[in-house]
Amino acid sequence: MTQPTILDRIGKTALIPLRRIVAANGARILLKLESENPTGSMKDRMALAMIEAAESDGRLKPGGAVVEYTGGSTGVSLALVCAVKRHPLHIVTSDAFAREKLDHMAILGAKLTVIASEGGGMTEKLTRDMIAAAGVIAEETGAFWTDQMKNRDQLSAYDAMADEIWNQAEGRIDGFVQSVGTAASLRGLGAGLRRHDMGIRVVAVEPAESPVLSGGAPGAHKIDGIGAGFVVPLWQEGMSDAVERVSTQEARAMALRLAREEGLFAGLSTGANVLASLRLAERLGEGATIVSLMCDTGLKYFGSWRTALAEQG
Repeated sequence: MTQPTILDRIGKTALIPLRRIVAANGARILLKLESENPTGSMKDRMALAMIEAAESDGRLKPGGAVVEYTGGSTGVSLALVCAVKRHPLHIVTSDAFAREKLDHMAILGAKLTVIASEGGGMTEKLTRDMIAAAGVIAEETGAFWTDQMKNRDQLSAYDAMADEIWNQAEGRIDGFVQSVGTAASLRGLGAGLRRHDMGIRVVAVEPAESPVLSGGAPGAHKIDGIGAGFVVPLWQEGMSDAVERVSTQEARAMALRLAREEGLFAGLSTGANVLASLRLAERLGEGATIVSLMCDTGLKYFGSWRTALAEQG
């Protein structure tokens, strides 16, 4: 009989309504608390799916090494999965991302290659430099490269998550909102929810400073985990009905409101999700139900929050 591990605690997270941050028209916003996963992030689901798929078909042998590029949350999740499954892990990341995430990866046993950013901002060049470095490491060492920007094995995790959400919402969903990093979560969850009801309106969220999905120019922003600066490979036309632009400042302000008014301490991508959900709720009208994600816990961002609060005085 297989003994239980911490990996068994991935998934089956709560779905709760926001109580104070609500639409003026009374539309309901439900937030999926992915902070309940073992590393405090939705990325636990996709990391486990990618590793187990590679183990199953032989791409990743017992004890085989893994390499990935990441802004942090995927890396932390991979570090957890690889620690339990005994796979050495090499992560390519950057000083643009939360120091807490880099430390968490290292504590879980990952080897880090940290690429310097320009002024601490996320840019297209930084993303491409990280991808290139991971590719070189994989080629030189023979490690299995999860390559999250292109890896479709993760979609099954989000399809299963869509069923979770549908059941928890008792089939009452009018809209779904999610910020775009690799686009895997939006693609998998959107398709999974539409499998239940094709009328669900799906909205993608991107940084206003780098609005490439909605036809704008790439730029630097500070919303961890989203906004690669180019149209990512897993993005497909038609997988969302609209793209909502949210600035770093707007996302931070909403994340702070979530902490102080709802007791939900989250990262900036969650702030962006909630603001975009409020905008969609106003468009859909009274009686609508919007679902979005609390992508991770704000415990991953203490340093950046400390700086932001100090700047506020």
